[in-house]
Amino acid sequence: MDPLDSLKKFIKGGEFFHNPSPPLLYSHAIQFERHPSVIADSGAIIAHSGEKTGRSPADKRIVRDPKSEADIWWGSVNVELAPHTFQINRERALDFLNTRERIYVVDGYAGWDLGFRVKIRVVCSRPYHALFMTNLMIRPNPQELEAFAQPDFVIYNAGEFPANKYTTYMTSNTSVDVNLDAGEMVILGTEYAGEMKRGIFTMMNYIMPKAGVISMHCAANESAEGEVSLFFGLSGTGKTTLSTDPKRRLIGDDEHGWTELGIFNIEGGCYAKCLHLSEETEAQIVHAIRFGTVLENVVYDPVTHAVDFEDSSITENTRAAYPIQFNDNAKIPCIGGHPNNIFFLSCDAFGVLPPVSKLTPAQASYYFISGYTAKVAGSEMGVGEPQATFSACYGAAFLVWSPLKYAELLAQRIQQNQTQVWLLNTGWFGGASGDGERIKVEQTRAIVDSIHSGALVQAPTLIDPCFGLSVPTTCAGVPDSLLIPGNSWHDKTAYKNQALCLANLFQNNFKKFADKCRPEVVSAGPKV
Repeated sequence: MDPLDSLKKFIKGGEFFHNPSPPLLYSHAIQFERHPSVIADSGAIIAHSGEKTGRSPADKRIVRDPKSEADIWWGSVNVELAPHTFQINRERALDFLNTRERIYVVDGYAGWDLGFRVKIRVVCSRPYHALFMTNLMIRPNPQELEAFAQPDFVIYNAGEFPANKYTTYMTSNTSVDVNLDAGEMVILGTEYAGEMKRGIFTMMNYIMPKAGVISMHCAANESAEGEVSLFFGLSGTGKTTLSTDPKRRLIGDDEHGWTELGIFNIEGGCYAKCLHLSEETEAQIVHAIRFGTVLENVVYDPVTHAVDFEDSSITENTRAAYPIQFNDNAKIPCIGGHPNNIFFLSCDAFGVLPPVSKLTPAQASYYFISGYTAKVAGSEMGVGEPQATFSACYGAAFLVWSPLKYAELLAQRIQQNQTQVWLLNTGWFGGASGDGERIKVEQTRAIVDSIHSGALVQAPTLIDPCFGLSVPTTCAGVPDSLLIPGNSWHDKTAYKNQALCLANLFQNNFKKFADKCRPEVVSAGPKV
């Protein structure tokens, strides 16, 4: 029996390529893409996503269905879509796919924990998209493919074709629609491959909490002794960079679940930012960029095909997508025990948060719910300069339930396992963005190393008068003046004003959660 029989009932167009090999996808991407791909000098393939070079969160929709509507955190993150409109967009996507000469179907898994594994199918017309998802999903072996049968979640990617902006609920030519109850996703009007990755994460963010598992927008690694660390943060805050540590085994760089037994990676690959990538600071990522890797929207020399990782003329959101096995120190299978340390990464554009702070359990809940950082230029359409923002759970754009559900699950896991939580500022010091300096990756690595070694746990601390944070006053490899933010500012009055400004932003943001939080969590925020 043809495993694609059900799909071929409504896609009767061109030739099907089911789970095509990377070499075949290379060949098709070079020959048939509307924006022809090229091979970089490293052996990676360079692809372009067209007009959209980042996610389009304003165009994301969730189908309102009686079975799930009471669970959904409706609002600006999860904008409702009527089932009938979803069917219109689905039909529009299928009509487009029926006009294509070649249809690529990629089957894979989300979730390395076999107890929470989900079968995913991607249907698309761009070979670059097929290779991207081949890299980002967990690849089934031949026996698993033979038993794959029907998927749990299907993505219909017709991103080359626009949505009809005059259709009810549509606001532009782009629409990214998720139907949780039907287990389907439809993409129209954007060819940015990251939308598929995030669609799967959205689905997992819905089903895992129902099973008592917290889904997390974080990276994870493990020491040789089995000690696990998690790194939470939005794009550009350092999750991939800090978790890809040559001294530790990489479990995953972006999406994880935490069960009663430990953690597991949701994905089968990594999606690393490439701007300013260098051998000196991120050797593991550089070595992973080879044959099979997708380089997205990078600039290259037309003669040598050498990539210029400093060139952001197409976008600052240049990316590399590769199987996690391309990391020399990847841990396969990508699972681990309960975390010993959790790091919340904030790219502070105000330049007033300490580079490292030790959080109490109440503070951990407060800062997790707040999710303060700065949107990094290029990670979303329309973001040019860093912008201060609060993204609940360090990933509000991908949440489905209320942030408080994820925060409650995380607090339970932290308490049960006595996990220590740290707040790291990977942003600015000595001034706000534009005036101060960005904290060096090497300095943040030194902080993380000191925590892993246990040295920073024993370091003397003082309490930040505004934020109430316990701040270490000494750390190997980091100047003492950098650890206490006010000491690195020449204008002390300006520093106090900036700190007060950010503290007010925290308080104003938290008002929408305060009435549903425990009193000790509400009082764990900054004092004005």
